[in-house]
Amino acid sequence: VQLQASGGGLVQAGGSLRLSCAASGRTFSGYTMNWFRQAPGKEREFVASIWWASGMTHYADSMKGRFTISRDNAKNTVHLQMTSLKPEDTAVYYCAAAANNGGGSVGGMDYWGKGTLVTVSS
Repeated sequence: VQLQASGGGLVQAGGSLRLSCAASGRTFSGYTMNWFRQAPGKEREFVASIWWASGMTHYADSMKGRFTISRDNAKNTVHLQMTSLKPEDTAVYYCAAAANNGGGSVGGMDYWGKGTLVTVSS
């Protein structure tokens, strides 16, 4: 199983970025796909999730209205569209998959990808 995150980079405050997570190695149709992030010196935190089968989404409160998670079934890819970015959004963003919802918790994930760095300058 491989989760390959991409799309990170340097962006000015107020700007946008779209992250992608390419999933391979198994069928993820029954999985919940998640984005987490970890800022320097901080714990990894939940950002957003999407249930692959239904498209149902869930967001951390601080990301609601700014971030949008979506999936592309044909490409087996999950996206995270980030808008109105703030310096405090600077972090390494990780893609993760949970077979049983996962509850938005780090411990509930079954698979992790390597992160992609997002840096938001002020």
